[in-house]
Parts: sequence; structure tokens; C-alpha cells
Amino acid sequence: MIVCLVTDRRRRDVLEHGRDAARAGVDLIQLREPGLDARALSTLAGGLVRVTRSAGTRIVVNDRADVALASRADGVHLRASSILPGEVRSIARAGFLVGRSVHSVDEAVRVAPDVDYLIAGTVFPTPSKPGQREHLGLDGLAAVARAVTVPVLAIGGVSMDRIEAVAAAGAAGVAAIGLFDARDEQLLAIVAEARRRFDSARSPS
Repeated sequence: MIVCLVTDRRRRDVLEHGRDAARAGVDLIQLREPGLDARALSTLAGGLVRVTRSAGTRIVVNDRADVALASRADGVHLRASSILPGEVRSIARAGFLVGRSVHSVDEAVRVAPDVDYLIAGTVFPTPSKPGQREHLGLDGLAAVARAVTVPVLAIGGVSMDRIEAVAAAGAAGVAAIGLFDARDEQLLAIVAEARRRFDSARSPS
């Protein structure tokens, strides 16, 4: 299972949260902090890289490949409206992660050859997008996962009691803000329980 924390500085200090997430075994942290200029975002990304590096947690910067490269982050996560993944590949160093948000099977198939992973959603209703009326749903998530060979992470309203359903739909993991909004030992327990439920749903009966 791939566990991805999506940051939100309005909820909690990003560096503190990143340090706790790395200790809890989170695989990937998506630095998604709209409203910051390039300098502030680069400083934050560099700090996040420093506090997580020894744990092996990888950092991707949302939508800003330039900031990700300058801060020595592990990669970039592209929005649907961003530059093409292939353009990032042409300027990035070897091993640089490129992820992409997708909302449909057609979109996933189109970009999958040039990315390392996809984040598909919004799967369920979520407080972070209160006005959104259309959701991918479990059937849509399953269709995306079947259509591509790269890992697909589910995002949007993924709570602990939905982990098994997400795993059964074929996702490789989850990306979330609220699910992982915890501290210290509590976050460690949440990550461990998410992995247990995910693995249980994937194990042959």
C-alpha cells in the first residue's frame, strides 16, 4: 500500500506534520500549499526534504516542477490543467517522480505512459471540496485502476472505514489530508491500521 499525506498548512505546521508522517512510515508527502510564492514554497519544500530524508519518505511538490527541482524534492505532482508530464520528463533528472491528478479513465490512459503514479478522484464527497457534485465513486476508481499499469491512489473522502473498499477497487493506496491529520503515536497507529485494512482486503479469502 502506498500512503500519501497531502499537506495543509491551515490545519498544522507543515514541517512538524512531515516529521511525524515520516516517523509513521508515510511513503509520500504531497506538498500542496496554494497561495505561496515560489521563494516561500521552495523554502518550505527544502525544509520538508530535510526533516523527512532519513526516513525515506519521498516529497513531491504540487504543480511546481521548478520549485521541486530547485529544492531537491523527489518529484512533482501535476494538476489536470498543468503542463504535460512528458515536458517535465524532458528537463528532470533521472529518478524524478512525476505524478498526475486524473478524474476519468480517458484522462488516465492519456497521461499514464509519462507518469510514475496517478491520483484519482474525487472518489467520495469531501469537506475540502464542498461544492463538488460529481464524484468518481468506487466504480470509476476501479475503471481507472484497470485501465493503466501505473499505481493509482484514491483521493477524496477516504476515511478509515472506506479503506477496504478502495483496496478492493484496485487502488494501490490512498492520498488524504484529513485521514492523516494526527500527531506522533496517533498518526503511527492510523497509518498502521490503514495498512492492515488495505492488506486484509487484498489478501485472498
